[in-house]
Amino acid sequence: MPELPEVETVRLGLVRQTSGIAIDRVQVLRNRAIAAPSDPELFCSALQGCTIITWRRRGKYLLAPLSLPDGSDGGIWGVHLRMTGQFLWVDPPQESSAAEASAAQASSTSPAEPHTRVRFWCLGGGELRFIDTRSFAQMWWVPPGKPVNSVITGLARLGPEPFDAGFNPSYLQQRLARSIRPIKNALLDQSLVAGVGNIYADESLFQAGIRPQTPSRQLGASSLKRLHAALVEVLTTSIGAGGTSFSDFRDLTGSNGNYGGQAWVYRRAGSPCRRCGASIERTRLAGRSSHWCPRCQT
Repeated sequence: MPELPEVETVRLGLVRQTSGIAIDRVQVLRNRAIAAPSDPELFCSALQGCTIITWRRRGKYLLAPLSLPDGSDGGIWGVHLRMTGQFLWVDPPQESSAAEASAAQASSTSPAEPHTRVRFWCLGGGELRFIDTRSFAQMWWVPPGKPVNSVITGLARLGPEPFDAGFNPSYLQQRLARSIRPIKNALLDQSLVAGVGNIYADESLFQAGIRPQTPSRQLGASSLKRLHAALVEVLTTSIGAGGTSFSDFRDLTGSNGNYGGQAWVYRRAGSPCRRCGASIERTRLAGRSSHWCPRCQT
C-alpha cells in the first residue's frame, strides 16, 4: 500500500499537472471506485465544470478543493489510493488539430489502460486516468459547506502528521506510556501518527536502533527522541527519492520511486546488514512482515 512518501509524491505530481485545470467530463468505469455520493453519476456531474484549485494530503488521503465556473465553492474531491490505486496523466496528441483533439476528448471509446476505473477529461486537452488493479481505492465528493470528516469518515480517526509540531517525543511518550503493544504495531496505528506504514516503520526503527517487538511502554525518553528523529529523516529521504520501488506504486508518469535501493532492512531478510554485516531477520507483527537487525536494534 502506498505510504506517506508515495502519496506525497502523487500529490506533488497532481499539483504540477492539474492545478488550475477545469474538468470537462468524468466517466466512471467501475462504480465501486466511488464511495460518495452513492450514485456515481452524481459524482460525475458534481465534478464536471469544476476547476481543481490545488491538492492537499492528510495521512494517505488526497484532497482537492474545487471551484465552480462562477468562482464559488465546488466542494472537495477526495481520494484514497489503498493498495494499488494510481493516477496517470495522458497528454493530448501533439499532431492533432483542434477539431481532432476535441473529437478524441469527447470519445468514451479511446484506448485506456487495463484496470482504468475513472477518467477525467480536462478542458484544453489532456486526460487524468485513475487505474486500480485490485479495485480497493476510493473517491469521494464532499458538497460545499459539508464537513469533510462527515463524508470521508476515515479522516476523523487520523493522528498528527509526522512533520507537525505536535508530533514530537513528548507526544509519543504520553501516548505510549501505558501501551504493551509492540512499537511496530503502534507505528502502524494511524490514530497515533498519520501516513506511516510497514516499509517506513521498519526503516525508522532500524535507524533508531529499536527492535520492532519492543513493548511501547518500555521505550524511554532517549529512545523516543531517536525514533521521532528517525521517522522524520526516513520519510523526508523517501519523499526526495519519489517514494518506494517495492510496491505497485506509480507516479503520474507511470514511474515508481527510487527508495528501494536505499532500504536498510525492509525486504532484506537473510541479507547482511548494511551497517554491521549481521543477517537481517524477519518476523510477523500485526499480521505484517517486520524486518530488523539483531545486532543494530536492541
